[in-house]
Amino acid sequence: MRCFTHPLLRRLLGLSAQSVPGGLSQSKGPICSPKWSSLRQSCTARPGLVTATDAVNYWQKVFEINGIPEARESSEYIVSFVLGAKTFQSLNSKSLYTPLTALQQEQIQQLSNKRLERMPVQYVLGEWDFQDLTLKMRPPVFIPRPETEDLVSLVVEEESWKCEKNSDLRFPVSVPHPVILEIGCGSGAIALSLLCKLPQSQVIAVDKEKTAVDLTRENAHRLQLQDRIHILHHDVSHSSAKQLLLWGPLDFIVSNPPYVFHEDMASLDAEILCYENLDALDGGDDGMRVIKTILALAPSLLKDSGNVLWENGCKNVPPTHLKIAV
Repeated sequence: MRCFTHPLLRRLLGLSAQSVPGGLSQSKGPICSPKWSSLRQSCTARPGLVTATDAVNYWQKVFEINGIPEARESSEYIVSFVLGAKTFQSLNSKSLYTPLTALQQEQIQQLSNKRLERMPVQYVLGEWDFQDLTLKMRPPVFIPRPETEDLVSLVVEEESWKCEKNSDLRFPVSVPHPVILEIGCGSGAIALSLLCKLPQSQVIAVDKEKTAVDLTRENAHRLQLQDRIHILHHDVSHSSAKQLLLWGPLDFIVSNPPYVFHEDMASLDAEILCYENLDALDGGDDGMRVIKTILALAPSLLKDSGNVLWENGCKNVPPTHLKIAV
């Protein structure tokens, strides 16, 4: 274990500058904090020593020394989570400067140790927000990224446009509730967000990974949306359209498919390579492995002028929107 003489560390541990070893060992492991049992003892002897702000600053320093990306954000999310808040900025001054309990310190250390192992914060906390939903997260199920929210917004906009177009007709026709197929549901972020944004919709969510299907089902039950979603453990690359037509022709096919070129996979961050399902990212030699399957199935699955929308990997390019004439 390495020690460092940062003033905050000395204050957290109740040590003087002279009592901290000056030499650093040449350990090949991470530069870890001393166990927080010492911190708890110090806190008992000196009430008011360790606050949420102290803990954030301390763990930020530990993360930085160990080369953990987004060190400040990681530290803030962990401390906020232990204190029951979404963000560090949402904590009031009382929460920021009230001494942490021994249990809170222990929880912060346990979560921070996971982050030191390059576990993504979403997995460390076991939950993450997407749109207005708080979803359970666990490895190796793919973590939804902020840009995927644009895909949800695009589906909602397209459905709103359809409804407006119909209402402008001299003799509006009855429009059935939209039926949406999501291919590769992961945690259920896209499917469940669409159910909330489009209250009359129905979603069929499929994924070939059982861990993803189970997590989507868990999140659907937590959000009380299980009655409007059909979750299938299913590999569309080995299916026929007939298996997916039990719910009738579809209004939308949506997906955040694997689109990373296979040759680029090795250059992904350690957080991804060590914890996330790489098959959910690897798009093959041309990045189109799953996208080709979706496009092949679309004509036989969609209603007239149905829509296929998927996220792509091009920077500064919005999700791809394709209308299929059948």
